[in-house]
Amino acid sequence: MRKDAKDSTIDHDVLEALCKQMIAINALGVELSVVIGGGNIVRGQTYHGRQSGFIRTDADKMGMLATAINALALRSTLESLGAEAVVQSAVAIEGIADRFSLPAAEQALKFKKIVIFCCGTGHPFFSTDTAAALRVCELRADILLKATTVDGVYDCDPKNYPHAKKFDRLSYREVLEKNLNAMDLTAFVLCMENSIPIRIFSGFRVGGIVGAVRDPSIGTFIGNF
Repeated sequence: MRKDAKDSTIDHDVLEALCKQMIAINALGVELSVVIGGGNIVRGQTYHGRQSGFIRTDADKMGMLATAINALALRSTLESLGAEAVVQSAVAIEGIADRFSLPAAEQALKFKKIVIFCCGTGHPFFSTDTAAALRVCELRADILLKATTVDGVYDCDPKNYPHAKKFDRLSYREVLEKNLNAMDLTAFVLCMENSIPIRIFSGFRVGGIVGAVRDPSIGTFIGNF
């Protein structure tokens, strides 16, 4: 939720644009839950791209708390735009967010509320990808949508190799055989074992999130075929 760290860790224009897309998706009748990261504030063992020097478990816990800040910002913005949203945390943060509860999350989704999950899995050494895969499996969701800074999965880094080839569709097996950097391996295997399809796309293109829901040609689709 940040383009430039000079003024703030949260880019409010980007945040509002993302929230408007979420509201548009919700209006389509799609039950929407969001697993949010905290990389714009602190990301595990790195702080704004540099090694933090902190013990890994402490650094990861700092990252979890950062996701809680983003979750509150997301909920507040959604509500200011007229949407209903709830925040659930994988760790107890009394007075800040509700503790994760699968029945409560399912009930909120039935009432068309946007559910925001923060604090990852509640444990160090697990990525936001893994938290997303876990929640998708628990909720028996139809698909995991991963919004990134690139528009899909490539055979090599498109930022460094201009002629990198983008894949439109991949099987789980192809991702493993080609050793493609689609997402965290733990998260990927969890989705594969539970036959949860994945769509990886750019979350920073105009209308990117809505497009990923409505247009099957957006990004890269990974599934069991």
